[in-house]
Amino acid sequence: MAERSYDEMHRRSVEDPEGFWGQEAEKLHWYKRWDKVLDDSRSPFFRWFPGGETNLCYNAVDRHALGPRGDRPAILWESPETGRRSVLTFRELLSQVNRFAAVLKRRGVGKGDRVIVYLPMVPEALVAVLACARIGAIHSVVFAGFSFESLADRINDCTPKALVCADGSTRKGKVISLKKIVDRALDAAQAKVPHVIVLDRKVDPWTPVPGRDHTWDEEMAAVGEAVVEPERMKSSDPSYILYTSGTTAKPKGVVRDTGGYMVALHASMDHIYGCTKDDVYWSTSDIGWVVGHSYIIYGPLLYGIPTLVFEGTPDSPNPGIWWEVIERSRVSVVFSAPTAMRMLRKFPLDFVHGKDLSSLRHVFLAGEPLDEPTYHWVKETLKKPVVDHYWQTESGWPMITNHMGFAPLPFKPGSPTREAMGWSLDVVDEKGNPVPAGTRGFLAGHPPLPPGTLQTIWGSDERYLESYWSFFKRQGKDLYLCGDYAIKDEDGYFWLLGRADEVINVAGHRMGTREVEEVISAHPQVAEVSAIGVDDEVKGQEIAAFVVLKKGVEESEALKKEIVALIRDRIGPIATPKILNIVPQLPKTRSGKVMRRVLRALCEEKALGDLSTIEDGSSVEEIKKALEEMGQTGK
Repeated sequence: MAERSYDEMHRRSVEDPEGFWGQEAEKLHWYKRWDKVLDDSRSPFFRWFPGGETNLCYNAVDRHALGPRGDRPAILWESPETGRRSVLTFRELLSQVNRFAAVLKRRGVGKGDRVIVYLPMVPEALVAVLACARIGAIHSVVFAGFSFESLADRINDCTPKALVCADGSTRKGKVISLKKIVDRALDAAQAKVPHVIVLDRKVDPWTPVPGRDHTWDEEMAAVGEAVVEPERMKSSDPSYILYTSGTTAKPKGVVRDTGGYMVALHASMDHIYGCTKDDVYWSTSDIGWVVGHSYIIYGPLLYGIPTLVFEGTPDSPNPGIWWEVIERSRVSVVFSAPTAMRMLRKFPLDFVHGKDLSSLRHVFLAGEPLDEPTYHWVKETLKKPVVDHYWQTESGWPMITNHMGFAPLPFKPGSPTREAMGWSLDVVDEKGNPVPAGTRGFLAGHPPLPPGTLQTIWGSDERYLESYWSFFKRQGKDLYLCGDYAIKDEDGYFWLLGRADEVINVAGHRMGTREVEEVISAHPQVAEVSAIGVDDEVKGQEIAAFVVLKKGVEESEALKKEIVALIRDRIGPIATPKILNIVPQLPKTRSGKVMRRVLRALCEEKALGDLSTIEDGSSVEEIKKALEEMGQTGK
């Protein structure tokens, strides 16, 4: 693979997208070949492989189950929460998917109907999703931790014919009552859901609603060893709806197609992740997020290799559990988040040392900008290449990355490298004009967007245009708005500076939260940091920084002064934080993202909003107490 040149391949993917992606599509199964590779006649509504007919489930499951890989593992399940592990081969997975597809059809679900999946990290979650793809139903996976209000919003928007949930799950031993959340959501929602199928794990007692609620086991028993022929799907048919997170307004349901998504993901397993047919792939995400859709469910299975499904947290029952799992399952490629690595960085290296990580070849990180100290910690601790890469719910797969299936480009710690295949990106000003190398601007994409990217917003083409294309269209430019600030250096490498709406404006000086966090993270005694902008009557905004120290490091005024001196030296006095708090932990979602809006609300003494996805509620009280002791708020 190493003889392939990134520059040559990327140039072809942009200049000859029909030739490049047509060649990739030939590697998969199609019931009917496409009429053309790309239809951009209704730009920016791009259609890949129009006229083609295929099925995602057939390509991810049947294609392997019915061939020589049928008895190879497809799903490796590790559940420290329950103390259980299991393996499903491709042949066994096909049987389970067939049966659940029959369950859905028995309950009146067909092509084009929506099904909400609200399950924890269990093999049945993948079975449910793949069964939807098999019969042409549009799945909408909702993170099993979202509140009943969030779930009700999604029910109202996509009007599902069925909802699949569990009675409950546990998080570090704490029970999460999923079925009770579902009941509250269905009571609150205007849309009515005819059927609820409950995976009864005997975690949390529940009362069935007659005529509506059915148990997974009873439904599966009723259909027996059913066989359901895969639905022939048009390439442009929707495969799923995934709602982007938001604190206000109606959630945006990103719509993914079938054929383009399939081709892009299959290609990425080779080009980007450098996988071979003997690998084991582990994405540490949750299936409720885009990473889980693409690289827990579809990517590895389309490629025909085992996907590891993990139910638990990085530090429970001990901070070495991830390394134990890698050793036990001989994981080859790990895809995780910088936040998770910063969490593990707090603990002594004893939890890593002694583990056999010889199977591990690459560590990929995404979800937020990767700071240089964390990059070096992972690289030096694991002695493996660390690949930062950038993408979005909307893109469906990486947009900026180093391609480990080619001869890798030189690494620059802090940069996710250059564009992925098919992406033509630039850094521009507010009018859509390219800015000089080394200058901050908006990250923007040139059409056509490559296969696998969002088709539209569910139920609202207008919202799709307004959200992603109108910003530059008003300036007469045809550019996709990524929503992030970035810098492009003289070598064409991109440096992400965080969301464009997370820019702090201190007395007219604009700086990204990433810039402040990067400097503080460089202090050798700092494990994690989150910086936000808070309202200030004089300067408009001021900086508030919350710092978590490494294990065993004591808080002191001298240490705080060192951090402030570092900021003043690296950025300038204008970036001196108004609030600098050392706290035991940061408020995070269960997927590991820092809840900056919670920090901002605490500083400004505003309503905290929905905390249903928070990992540990005590973090809020700890920060509130620290602010009170300092007598500091944003007011």
